[in-house]
Amino acid sequence: MSFDVDIAKRLGTTEISARFSGGEGATVLFAPSGAGKTSVLNMVAGLLRPDRGHVRVGGDTLFDAARRIDVPAERRRAGYVFQEPRLFPHLRVQANLRYGGRRATKAHETAQQEPGGAQAEADIVRLLELAPLLDRWPRTLSGGEARRVAIGRALLSGPAFLLLDEPLASLDRARREEAMRIIERVRDEVRLPMLIVTHDPQEAERLGTQVVEL
Repeated sequence: MSFDVDIAKRLGTTEISARFSGGEGATVLFAPSGAGKTSVLNMVAGLLRPDRGHVRVGGDTLFDAARRIDVPAERRRAGYVFQEPRLFPHLRVQANLRYGGRRATKAHETAQQEPGGAQAEADIVRLLELAPLLDRWPRTLSGGEARRVAIGRALLSGPAFLLLDEPLASLDRARREEAMRIIERVRDEVRLPMLIVTHDPQEAERLGTQVVEL
């Protein structure tokens, strides 16, 4: 089982809770805007501590309130693609990608041949169709292009799983189709556990191996 999540967190007067499990492929959390989907993603990533419950990914316990387990975010190996791509504006695309490679853990580098190395970078560039973008500055990229780069940087960080927060938000129809096709390719070829949040039912149906309605 890829995801086994049962968590709750009070933020102000609102309690956000989620309970779901997901197998291989992409698990999509579907709910209206403002329902707390991003907060759930942040709790899985370790950026927000739940008040109770547990988070397990791929059989590894990342958080368990009862057992007092709370793995720090930097050790959870989550490849997080935020709603905004958050690329470094002072680095060209290739340098942004290589930053992800430098974040790969030594343990992962030992287990799998140089995840941040030249071969891994070449594979990600091919998979995400990034070759024409490598020498560009982030400010010159379209929304869809920037998201592709953000996904590439996350993949090159040597993640154990991917988190995508509204990856198609604010894109026009053409760019949405481009980004959706890339996410499907990552889902089918990279085969990392993926947790995606969206408020769009068509996106949920198309991208999700399983869909969980919050």
